[in-house]
Amino acid sequence: MVNTAALNGIIILDLTQFESGTVCTETLAWLGATVIKLERPKTGEQSRIPYTDLPGVDSYNFILLNANKKSVTIDIKHKEGKALVRRLVEHADVFIENFRPGVIERLGFDYETLCSINPHIIYAQIKGFGSDGPYVDFPAFDPIGQATGGAASITGEPDGPPMQAGPNLADSGAGFHCAIGILAALYQRTVTGVGQRIEVAMQDVVINFCRSAWGRQLMTGEPAPRVGNSMPMAPVAPCDAYPCQPGGPNDYVYIYTSRWPGSKQWEQLLAIIGRKDALNDPRFATTESRYEHREEVNAMISAWTGKKTKFEAMEELGRAGVPAGAVFTTADLSADPYLRKRGMFVTVEHPIRGPILIPGFPIKMSASSVPILPAPLLGHHNEEVYTGMLGIPADELERLRREGVI
Repeated sequence: MVNTAALNGIIILDLTQFESGTVCTETLAWLGATVIKLERPKTGEQSRIPYTDLPGVDSYNFILLNANKKSVTIDIKHKEGKALVRRLVEHADVFIENFRPGVIERLGFDYETLCSINPHIIYAQIKGFGSDGPYVDFPAFDPIGQATGGAASITGEPDGPPMQAGPNLADSGAGFHCAIGILAALYQRTVTGVGQRIEVAMQDVVINFCRSAWGRQLMTGEPAPRVGNSMPMAPVAPCDAYPCQPGGPNDYVYIYTSRWPGSKQWEQLLAIIGRKDALNDPRFATTESRYEHREEVNAMISAWTGKKTKFEAMEELGRAGVPAGAVFTTADLSADPYLRKRGMFVTVEHPIRGPILIPGFPIKMSASSVPILPAPLLGHHNEEVYTGMLGIPADELERLRREGVI
């Protein structure tokens, strides 16, 4: 079987910024699409510089979210810049943006206009809220998406305030959902021959991530509560993070045993921690009674985990068939030799910063492979795209550069 890129030949015009849109286009680039990032001259996409630790050097945030892309500079507010965008649209399969609501339309690049140029174009937009709803004009970032999509209401301790989750569920989640929509639209286009418009709202995405919380609401008739480390669907014990040696802020192992009838995981756990005597204790006879006496359950387990490192606890429990996961830090994961061998962490050679270890692509495909490349410098691919794709002569390209169009 020939090993090539799944999206080889697909051209994507990327007008995204920050995280939600850039995650989408990076995902498509890692599947083999040619992603052309359109950036403003001199300053580039907004996340290049403001978050950097070195003046004038691209931020790590930008580097992490823009691998494998091509960068061209273009002033999309300039008359000639607009003309260049329209020429690029003629060659493109996908156009994607995540500007504040109304911006892309004011620039003259709405779906109807681009579709008239290229009926095959797949036009994707990521916004905070639905385009036909009451919050259509509201700006949004990840914490706003998490709050309005329900995630914050179910995250945190029962007696504490709502909290946003550590991962950027709304931002990255919107990017991944958008990529799914684009892939489906590309497939549908092979049947219909025409493109379509895709809209992804961060609020909708977070609602989708919280789908199981509605199971709790349907059972109780009440809003799904915050349950800390417990399971949102139903009370379960054990289900918590248990302290380990040497007692650092992340020296914990998360342990969960299934509440389904017939599960042997509780018995296996008791055997490992040396508490088989608890099998005959009526306080721990059922999932319901274990939850009722969860403080005693947690004390038994903590007495054992407190003598182990989180790595040792996970290893012993996992090998015995007990679901357990050490609380790995970003440093733990980066240093894991297996994850490096698997390609979940790869070293890229940035032209200015040098070698950088970054997370890789989690989807493994037997017949599609794309090497991970560093994020591009600003305008690095101007000649390749403008001359190679559009056929603009070198002297004309120099004029456009002098006049600030590119």
